[in-house]
Amino acid sequence: MAFHPDHDVHWMQRALALAEQGIGLTSPNPTVGCVLVNAQNQLIGEGFHQYERRDHAEVVALHQAGVAARGATVYVTLEPCTHHGRTGPCADALIAAGVSRVVIATLDANRIVRGKGVARLRAAGIVVDVGLFQSQAQRLNDAFAKYIRTRRPWVTLKAALSLDGRIAPAAHNPAEHGERSPFWLTGEAARLAVHRLRHAHDALLTGVGTVLADNPLLTDRSGLPRRLPLLRVVLDTHLRLPLASKLVANATENDLLLFTAVSHPGPLAEFAARGIRVERLSPASNGLPLDLVLAHLGEIGITSVMIEAGTRLNTTAVTKGLVDRLVLFYAPRFLGDSGLPLLTGAPPSDPLPPPEVTRFGDDICLTTTLHHYWQDA
Repeated sequence: MAFHPDHDVHWMQRALALAEQGIGLTSPNPTVGCVLVNAQNQLIGEGFHQYERRDHAEVVALHQAGVAARGATVYVTLEPCTHHGRTGPCADALIAAGVSRVVIATLDANRIVRGKGVARLRAAGIVVDVGLFQSQAQRLNDAFAKYIRTRRPWVTLKAALSLDGRIAPAAHNPAEHGERSPFWLTGEAARLAVHRLRHAHDALLTGVGTVLADNPLLTDRSGLPRRLPLLRVVLDTHLRLPLASKLVANATENDLLLFTAVSHPGPLAEFAARGIRVERLSPASNGLPLDLVLAHLGEIGITSVMIEAGTRLNTTAVTKGLVDRLVLFYAPRFLGDSGLPLLTGAPPSDPLPPPEVTRFGDDICLTTTLHHYWQDA
């Protein structure tokens, strides 16, 4: 690495900020930002990838710079590609433009192409430096890294908890007492952060018990643009989801998917008539097999899933090692022993990686990444 802290840090931070603008717009592709700077350290081109517009971040920035790109320094958050897909290789475009130096935050997660962009650029006589803000760039594309290597979606488990580890007051029977009034453990700032988390995922996963208790919408209300609607996924072994629920009433084409063990055509047809997809799975001993659900979501191109669910589904996801990142919002209150716990039984006792701590008003958020998919195997 041969970085120049006086300006390399500034321009790579700008490239990362551009990449963040692609969140919600690039899946199943990675989100990438790129900045071009001339010899006088002046910005001459920048861009980020948007799936629908096809051009990768480097090409967008090159188009802005035009002939001024010759001799420029390029700051890009992900290694330029060398393969032909929907577009031509970005490494070749940079070479053809005559840039003199390329600063790359992280190599590609795809083992098939990893390092090839760097090699092609260096073979053309271009100076290449790798690793500036690597962890930040990788975090932007953790879902891409897992998906490209495993064809399974990245799984985030999000929960709001009291200080005594409860996610809700004592359960009651909605059929006897009516629909439970909305219960908010955390404040408005934390709830806005949750919508930004939803925006960063392809799908939201919950169990039918949560739907019966709370009748939620489970939508992305961040107000940020996204290429595809947030897919709402419900595990419903016995197909108990009410047709009058908010989820069904607000379903649009391809944004609600049910997994069930029910095979009778009558109930399935009622949901199909409303444009709701239903997938049948054979049940496991404790409900629908979550690993197979995630495998199916990967098969249909879902690269990231956030679990917002109750105790049972949370416990299954954690004990089976299916969670890649925990995002836990703690509110300054207690719910007592009668409240619903985040997990039941004995969760894994291994110490967790150190969390990132963020404050949202009176609430504290702990974010811990459990699995990494960027390392070379």
